[in-house]
Amino acid sequence: MKSVRLIHAVMLATWLPSLAAAADAKPKAETVLKSESSWTGAPYTAYPKGRPELTVLRIVIPANSALPWHTHVVPNAAYVISGHLTVEEKATGRKKVIRAGEALPESVGVVHRGVTDDEEVVLVVMYAGTKDTPLSVPLAEDKPEFATPP
Repeated sequence: MKSVRLIHAVMLATWLPSLAAAADAKPKAETVLKSESSWTGAPYTAYPKGRPELTVLRIVIPANSALPWHTHVVPNAAYVISGHLTVEEKATGRKKVIRAGEALPESVGVVHRGVTDDEEVVLVVMYAGTKDTPLSVPLAEDKPEFATPP
């Protein structure tokens, strides 16, 4: 009987602090990205006129591939879920690597693309535009960056 009481005492001593901690747990927020300019330092200037429409895409880019050269007409931000992506500007050759857990404020009006190496990249991209604003505009000689989502 003494050993049963000892087991109960140990169990209570173990569980009560974690129950109390769970009761005191509060949601936590971490700012991953807050920017008034793209990763190149170019400031964002304005949004298109019209009713705002937010679009969030989950994009999977295969290993050893390059997205077509393209531009964006609205501010957007990419958050890497897994893998790492090299973003490069066509005109300058400037590059930036973003890794899982990092975010990137994308360029507006600047031709760029993303390139992967030996692993697939999964990212979430949030676009702040209007209903009829394209999310991505390919160069004339290139195909679209991705299939147009509904």
